[in-house]
Amino acid sequence: MNRKAFLKTIGASAAFAVSFPCLHGCSSDSGDSTIDDEVETPTNIDFTIDLNSEEASNLADNGGFILKNLVVVARNLEGDYVAATQICSHEANEDVRFVTDDGEAFYYCSVHGSRFAQDGTPLNQVDENEAKPLTIYNIELLDGDLLHVFE
Repeated sequence: MNRKAFLKTIGASAAFAVSFPCLHGCSSDSGDSTIDDEVETPTNIDFTIDLNSEEASNLADNGGFILKNLVVVARNLEGDYVAATQICSHEANEDVRFVTDDGEAFYYCSVHGSRFAQDGTPLNQVDENEAKPLTIYNIELLDGDLLHVFE
């Protein structure tokens, strides 16, 4: 096989290898949106974080976040603490993070690119008919250095 034929074969194979998992993972032939990594949104959330601890060090700066008990706890750009489920409402995977970009701050799921406002409202859901908000949790600052996250 000459080099041109070989490169054509590899190119087609590589394109198939890259696109097949996405097509398979995003398909819904049966109407069932479950996936292998599906995780349920946590309930009965009630925990505290010592803001002086190593665990909370990423919360020292605006835009920082930590993950705890399947919850994304963040300090937004205004310096307020916010918390949302780490479980994406689109396909129930645990890939939601807090992102700051060009002066904006939002929750972001890296699996399908879903973005959510800090109040959980979907900003760009893949399927607008299935747009569901993220679960948002309450935040209370206790004694100045304990952050209480609860439902």
